[in-house]
Amino acid sequence: MKTESIQQIKAALATIDTRDDERIKLWQADERNGVQQALAQWDRKIQRHEKAMALLEEMQQFENKARTQGHRLIVGIDEVGRGPLAGPVVAAAVILPEKFQLLGVNDSKKLSAKKREELYDEIQNQAISIGIGMVDHDKIDEINIYQASKLAMGIALEDLCFIPDYLLIDAMKLDVNIPQESLIKGDARSVSIAAASIVAKVIRDRLMEDYAKMYPGYGFENNAGYGTKEHLIGLETQGICTIHRKTFAPIKDMC
Repeated sequence: MKTESIQQIKAALATIDTRDDERIKLWQADERNGVQQALAQWDRKIQRHEKAMALLEEMQQFENKARTQGHRLIVGIDEVGRGPLAGPVVAAAVILPEKFQLLGVNDSKKLSAKKREELYDEIQNQAISIGIGMVDHDKIDEINIYQASKLAMGIALEDLCFIPDYLLIDAMKLDVNIPQESLIKGDARSVSIAAASIVAKVIRDRLMEDYAKMYPGYGFENNAGYGTKEHLIGLETQGICTIHRKTFAPIKDMC
């Protein structure tokens, strides 16, 4: 039997996603360094895949529990933008299918911008329904950021195409007549809430990039309105702009 080249083995490994493939044992007995290096690289890839699968399964526990109780349209709700000095607070409500298998979904703060964008597109493709809620800087100043976050979540809920029968919410209770569960750090514990955090984060970041063109000098395209050094220098040199939250320090002392 003709010996496979190292390149042939590498090409074959790229198509294998299970340790049960009989060829793995054959290649493990191959003493060529290139083959062993390729196997080691493949093994690291499989370990990452197994870890991602385990995380996804763990993060589906709240959705699975709700389904055992008879619920079918389970929505995850999260908001982004409580802390910035400028711009709106944005919430998303996401209903995922029961067989949702997108790996990598996690708390949006733990993901790179590139990864969030990739997952955002897949969530848009796979979700049963997505609702968006947005509350601007003026309303935040009027009712405070906690109430504004709650309002944004309510708007996102109403924006869904379907009425959900169970809510999973990141550290919040909503005044609606629907069974709900509030989860501390829910965006790292529930796949539905994590998906909502990704959607809200991408939408808000894109919006702040647009605002950066309208209000240059604050670095909104880099800091999304948070109080970074660049942002604070912008405030010192050119004062506040239209979308700044006037009840937030240090802006409230500049009005």
